[in-house]
Amino acid sequence: MTKLEEARKNINEIDAEIAKLFEKRMMAVEEVIAYKIENNLPIFDEGREKEVLKHNVEKLNNEKLRLYYEEYLQMMMDISKKYQKAILNEKKE
Repeated sequence: MTKLEEARKNINEIDAEIAKLFEKRMMAVEEVIAYKIENNLPIFDEGREKEVLKHNVEKLNNEKLRLYYEEYLQMMMDISKKYQKAILNEKKE
């Protein structure tokens, strides 16, 4: 196996783990939107998003990845908001 093939195999294994964690995260998002619906709270909470970014970016060991990880987290939060909106719209129908 070449170094490239080995690296790709490693990426595939990591992607499989990420898929499981993504599903787990989205199940937690369902709990969040249920709470927000019950308590008439908005989907978007700017303060919370800033807190999540700051808290999680600090966990990064490799400083050169900071910008990319922050972007990755922001995309996950954007997807979470989109999913929450979809659930909210389903409840309204």
